[in-house]
Amino acid sequence: MLRSLVVMVAAATCFPVSARAQWQINQRSHQLAQLSDASQLKVCQMTDIAVIKSILKPLLVERVVDTPGHKKVGEYLKSKAEEYGLQTEWDEFKAQTPYGIKHFRNLVATYDAMAPRRIVLACHYDSKIIRGQVFIAATDSAVPCAIILDIARTLGPIIHQRSNKHITLQLVFLDGEEAFVDWNERDSLYGARHLADHWARKWYPSTDGSSFDLNKEIDRIDVFMLLDLIGAANPRLTSTVGHGTTALFQDLPKTEDNLKNLGCLKHIPKIFFPGTSWAAVEDDHIPFMHKGVPIMHLISVPFPSVWHTIRDNESILDYNSIENVASVVRVFVAKYLGITP
Repeated sequence: MLRSLVVMVAAATCFPVSARAQWQINQRSHQLAQLSDASQLKVCQMTDIAVIKSILKPLLVERVVDTPGHKKVGEYLKSKAEEYGLQTEWDEFKAQTPYGIKHFRNLVATYDAMAPRRIVLACHYDSKIIRGQVFIAATDSAVPCAIILDIARTLGPIIHQRSNKHITLQLVFLDGEEAFVDWNERDSLYGARHLADHWARKWYPSTDGSSFDLNKEIDRIDVFMLLDLIGAANPRLTSTVGHGTTALFQDLPKTEDNLKNLGCLKHIPKIFFPGTSWAAVEDDHIPFMHKGVPIMHLISVPFPSVWHTIRDNESILDYNSIENVASVVRVFVAKYLGITP
């Protein structure tokens, strides 16, 4: 294996170094497909809140890292992703925590894993420890995980129609986002830190059609869209300064307005807002952002009033807002991949 790698590195030096530059140009200059109103409406109407509820139900359990319930949820996510046609792999590791060494598992699920570039939809599937209480963490982040699974379910059958076969969809279910005791750089983001470091070290051979180069696995990410704290009523989602996606994010409020005009969305207050916010939140995107990955952080700010309380359970979920978020993000992903139903 080492010999093969050395040969590949040597080969890479024999070609012009333009492949990496062209790769990055293609990523940063990527244009969303201009879907007609009819196509946007068709994608929006794929949202079925009854199905989302059924996907969500097995996630509404306690999911503390390295417990039987946590493992069961991980296996459920894997089985659903495979049912929807994605190839899955575990990123497993052990790490020291305030409660000793724990076993973590990130789940990566990809359509057409050979496609060189991807838009990533991510969530964390662990739940925080609240001493003496059962913490379901419905918004944090059972609902986000259900939403991205449902997007895979609906776009999977038509993803082969995408206009650019160099880009695909990847789902990442991250483990160990929550601190075991107090949030700090060592006790938080266990899964995100491990996966970002792993992908930053892993070589990926790439080509622009005329030359050969070696990128890292993390370079394959066009944009990392992280969903968190979604599911309560009246979420407010805005682009964040410094994430490198301000212009791209502006399509979300535009899409929401258009879908509302088309009569596809529920009549509730606006969710996606134009402009940018300085209210940066520490979350699973941070290790990826520090390695140069463009970020779209879909997190409700201010946080839901039930954040990190046992009231964050199924009883406080607002399915109208969940449906609207799912519909808008689904249409955005279809635009990004160039899927015309």
